[in-house]
Amino acid sequence: MKRRLRNILVTGGCGFIGCNFIHYLFNLSSSGTDLFGDADFSGRVVNVDCLTYAGNIESLKDVEEKYGESASPGNQRYFFEKGDICDRAEIERIFRQYDIDTVIHFAAESHVDRSILGPEAFIRTNVMGTFTLLDVARNYWGCSLDNARDDVLFHHISTDEVYGSLGETGYFTETTPYDPRSPYSASKASSDHIVMAYWHTYGLPVTLSNCTNNYGPFQFPEKLLPLMISNIKDGKSLPVYGDGKNIRDWIYVEDHNRGVWEIVKESPAGEKWNLGGENEWQNIRLLNTVIDLASKELGKNPEDARKTVTYVKDRPGHDRRYAIDCTKAKERLGWRRKMSFEEGLLSTIKWYLNHAEWVESIQNGSYRDWIEKNYREMGR
Repeated sequence: MKRRLRNILVTGGCGFIGCNFIHYLFNLSSSGTDLFGDADFSGRVVNVDCLTYAGNIESLKDVEEKYGESASPGNQRYFFEKGDICDRAEIERIFRQYDIDTVIHFAAESHVDRSILGPEAFIRTNVMGTFTLLDVARNYWGCSLDNARDDVLFHHISTDEVYGSLGETGYFTETTPYDPRSPYSASKASSDHIVMAYWHTYGLPVTLSNCTNNYGPFQFPEKLLPLMISNIKDGKSLPVYGDGKNIRDWIYVEDHNRGVWEIVKESPAGEKWNLGGENEWQNIRLLNTVIDLASKELGKNPEDARKTVTYVKDRPGHDRRYAIDCTKAKERLGWRRKMSFEEGLLSTIKWYLNHAEWVESIQNGSYRDWIEKNYREMGR
């Protein structure tokens, strides 16, 4: 099946994955050129973001200039609404004003360290925000078990962290039992269950995807890769949790978003999908690779950066290994990653080094204030 998507509500579209998804829909990469060229969308995108610390409206400046409200009438296909997904009246207005037929729900509090220090915001945004969106969609679309619809869809973006921690072998599948270990992953697990409950109870057409670690441009610099790239450039210490042997599976953000797009276009309602990079790395091994690549770009001696690696106390509930089995998506959707890790990692490093003003604008704001306030408590 292929849906006709006309008016897409993207939540959290000024965040890392969301802004890259909007670039993808408009056939733009972060450099303003077509990267893969297989997004075939001609409708409108409404981006709802409350612009917290991790949302940056500048990340979509090129889309705004080309397709925003100031563009020529025929090109006005992108609309930004500053709003809170927990504000029911505001979400109802947006549904009515733009006649929303598709929701792609990226908006979430996502940083594990923050969830340990302040879990309430995660419960509010990730649980109550998701509930508000679901309930508004159900009522606006008139969905019920007696009124099945195939022309509307609510797609929920989730994480592999809901599954808990793997041992040295094995992979997460779509049927792996949930076992969240942090307030962040517990809030995402809760939202996943509410999404599926709206399908079973009310007949709301939903799909859900759980993805592994994303990397690429526009990622908030508290995350591992942009933080390490920035610290290598500035000659700062490189903190590593525990023994550095935690394993993560990495996927380039545009590969993830292609998977989301295939699901939204073609997946039957009620289906759950795992998206992964099939690309496992120990944190310390990844850091050493980043040191080598970034130092070469900067003309620095990599051994100088290695001397700044500091092993710090592990955070509570730190999962040892994540790894996704994405066989279902490959076999039933024909999706698979296109970007090799070597190419994607080097491209990501170059992007952050070439966009120092973007990084600095964030670091001079709430990010720097939060780091200064909480780093000691985090054991760094």
